Amino acid sequence: MSQSNVEQHRRAAEAFSRHDLDAFLAICDPEIELVSRHLELDGSGHLRGHPAVRRWWETLLSVYPNFTSEIGEVQDLGDVTIAQHHFRGQGVESGAQMEQTQWQVTQWRESKAVWWRSLPTEAEAHEIAGQLGTPTPATRPLPAPRPPGGGGNPPVG
Repeated sequence: MSQSNVEQHRRAAEAFSRHDLDAFLAICDPEIELVSRHLELDGSGHLRGHPAVRRWWETLLSVYPNFTSEIGEVQDLGDVTIAQHHFRGQGVESGAQMEQTQWQVTQWRESKAVWWRSLPTEAEAHEIAGQLGTPTPATRPLPAPRPPGGGGNPPVG
């Protein structure tokens, strides 16, 4: 199932870059919760459901009509994926180039994205994935230290 989630994450990124909203929404649960870094910066908060994602998408493309997303590594954590995305766009009014890398944490249920959040660093993405109850390489507890002297087994008596 989780490899399917990796493939779905890649399909979503490809749909995003093609500006194919219907293909993107087909991968999302109708009640998806999406948290965009841009929305957090302006205080808008979370989006819930296809209609809210559609409005956000239309607003984004009205500012950056040539917006693209290039997906890098996708980490498979079972019902969660973490993916590196590199975004590019040019502001329609200012002409300013925008380029940034973000990490997206996506929670999946039955091959549908139910929760999606963008974060500025991989460490923050792993922290959030850990809060979702998914152990990640960055959040797994380390094994207990061995006693001094290197003895890993108890003495036999």
